[in-house]
Amino acid sequence: MIKKIKASKSEKIIFVFLIILTTFTLIFFVTIKNKCLFVKNYNPENIQFEKPRNIAILNATCGNIIIELYPNISPNAVKRFKTLIKSGAYNNIAFHRVIENRLIQAGDLEFGKKNSLDYGKIGTGNSGLGTIKSELNGDFKYTKGSVGLAKTFKNDTEDSQFFIILNDEPLYEGEYTPVGKVIYGLNVLKKIKFLKNSEYVLRPDFINSLSMYK
Repeated sequence: MIKKIKASKSEKIIFVFLIILTTFTLIFFVTIKNKCLFVKNYNPENIQFEKPRNIAILNATCGNIIIELYPNISPNAVKRFKTLIKSGAYNNIAFHRVIENRLIQAGDLEFGKKNSLDYGKIGTGNSGLGTIKSELNGDFKYTKGSVGLAKTFKNDTEDSQFFIILNDEPLYEGEYTPVGKVIYGLNVLKKIKFLKNSEYVLRPDFINSLSMYK
């Protein structure tokens, strides 16, 4: 007859500890591997918009970023932005410049295309449509989620590149042409890949699609 051996109290404690440790390790692994796990994805079809024709939907790795455009503030800039959106020009374009918790930039249509990135020139490309005049507005507050057109150090050099800020940036007011603001999905932007020691991202994330709601 085989005699059963009862586990001691300390052995039971160790066993329970190992189970808890294994569980937390698995949870940590799944969370790290899936960076989108706790990010809410907004479906624009479930939202009522006051001005649906001024709503743009940017789809990124972790979901939708919903942007309201402001043609009453920057009519020419928004017209250019809409033209490029409707042509599908922004699809598969890199988020090439990302500053953690501060700024995300994309829209280099010449050197930022997926599968044909040019790391030596990215950030300098254009749309082929030419530049437009700056529409600077000192009354527009660059608060978290604001979207603006990027430019060189000179005015009237805006084209296709745009940025979205992740924190308030009062120094941008009157310096950059605003085009709109993120109204849903800001947390999706915070999951876009960045590097600690560089603003320009090696093997960046991409815009899956950018389209107008209506």
